[in-house]
Amino acid sequence: MSAATTRSRTPDRLCAEAVDLARSAAEEAAAPGVVGEHAGVVSEGDRVVTHFFECKELGYRGWRWAVTVARASRAKVVTLDEVVLLPGPDALLAPEWVPWSERLRPGDMGPGDLLPTDADDLRLEPGYTGVDEPGPNAPVSEEMAELVEAEDAEVTGGTPANLPMAPSRGSIAAIADELGLRRARVLSRYGLHIAADRWEEAFGAKTPMAQAAPATCVSCGFLTPIGGSLGQAFGVCANEFSPADGHVVSLTYGCGGHSEAAVMPKPPRPAPPVVDETRVDPFPLRPSPDSGSVPATTDEDSAELGHS
Repeated sequence: MSAATTRSRTPDRLCAEAVDLARSAAEEAAAPGVVGEHAGVVSEGDRVVTHFFECKELGYRGWRWAVTVARASRAKVVTLDEVVLLPGPDALLAPEWVPWSERLRPGDMGPGDLLPTDADDLRLEPGYTGVDEPGPNAPVSEEMAELVEAEDAEVTGGTPANLPMAPSRGSIAAIADELGLRRARVLSRYGLHIAADRWEEAFGAKTPMAQAAPATCVSCGFLTPIGGSLGQAFGVCANEFSPADGHVVSLTYGCGGHSEAAVMPKPPRPAPPVVDETRVDPFPLRPSPDSGSVPATTDEDSAELGHS
C-alpha cells in the first residue's frame, strides 16, 4: 500500500476539526431545525473530508446532511466544498424504478385508461398476412385462401400495422373485412398459452374450491361453452351463486353449486285427513217428517223432536 493511499484514507486533522464550519453550511442550506447531531467524518482524499449530520426532516428517516470541506496544500484555512442531502445505510428510499410495461398488473386499468400494445407483442400475431399458409390461429382459414385464389385477388404487402385504414378492393384485408374478420391481429400460440395458464391458476383443478367440489364443471349444466381451441379446456360459469360466475373456468374446476351434485327433493305432501275439520256438516234439529219417528203435524212449534 502506497503512502498516498494511506494519506487519503486518514482524515486531515484541520478538516476533521472544522465541525462548526460544516454545521453552519448545512443549516444554511437546510430548513431551520432539521440538522441534527454530528454523525461522523469520512476522508474523501488528501485534505478532503466529508462531515455527516443527522437529518430530522419528516419523510427523510435515515438520511444525512453531507458537508464536504477541503484544504489547499500547505494552507491552514479550511474551505467549504459542497452541501448535499444523502441517504444513509438505513435510509428510507423510494423503490427502484421499473418501466410501466413491467410494473402494470392485471386489474390496474380503470375507466379512461389506454394500454397500447407493441407492434411485436409476443401475445399477438397477424390475423391476415397474405402468405400462402396462414397462421395457426389466424382467422384467414383455408376456405378464405381458396376464395382469394378463385377471385384472383391482390395480396397486400407489409405487416398489418402498415396496412391502410381503408384496404384496397380485392386485397386480403378487404376480403377479410367483408367476411367480418376485421381484426388485424389475433392471439398467437404464446398468447393462448399464457391466458390458459392464468385461467387455470385462478379457476383450475388445483384450487381449494375444486379440490372440495363434488364434481367438475365438465358435467355441470351451468357451464357455457366457448369457441376456438380454448373451448376444449375452458368454459364460462353461468351460476349466479358460484364464486366463478361470469369467469372463464377450467373444465376440471368445480364448486358446490354443481347442477347435478345434489338435487333438492320435493317437499312431502301430507295424507288427506280422516276427519275433515275444515268443513261444516249441517245437522237438522228436527227429524224429517217422512222418517216415521214422529207423527206428521203442520204446527212446527208443537211438533215433537223425536223419541223420548
